[in-house]
Amino acid sequence: MDILYVILALICAFIGIIGSVVPVLPGPPIGYVSLVLVYICDYTSFPTWALIVMGVLMVVVTVFDFIAPSWMTKAEGGSKSASRGAMIGLVAGLFDPFISPWGIIVGPFVGAFLGELIAKSSKGKAFKVALMSFYAFLLTSGIKLIYGIVVLVIVIFALIDVVCAYWNILFD
Repeated sequence: MDILYVILALICAFIGIIGSVVPVLPGPPIGYVSLVLVYICDYTSFPTWALIVMGVLMVVVTVFDFIAPSWMTKAEGGSKSASRGAMIGLVAGLFDPFISPWGIIVGPFVGAFLGELIAKSSKGKAFKVALMSFYAFLLTSGIKLIYGIVVLVIVIFALIDVVCAYWNILFD
């Protein structure tokens, strides 16, 4: 059963990494599911304290992912229209058949820019707000990616533990 758990954990870890940059996938929570799968394996040495620490980090990263873009946009003086525009641009960028996967990056920038123009801001201010929205996307994606890579490394070590345990059972 451990082999199945670790394979599912690997799949979840990879989906979690993809979710670091694709906003419709909740990357850190999916990555955390892979850690839970590793934890329930009989032949791994993943301690309870590590599961708790990674769970707390997952919550912090996920909450920061929701708060940072709005906070950073407002810090640059952006309006609610800019925040909404960035979200609409993000969704539009996900489904844009012409410039995807770049739509995920370009969409929020264009959406924030247009949203700020709708709020009657100057083009210069709209550009600064859109740039801050883009920085927020990069920052949160980077933090989620780091979390996802740490999860993947843990899962790979768990896979090695399970393979070694089964090797010893079969050939000793």
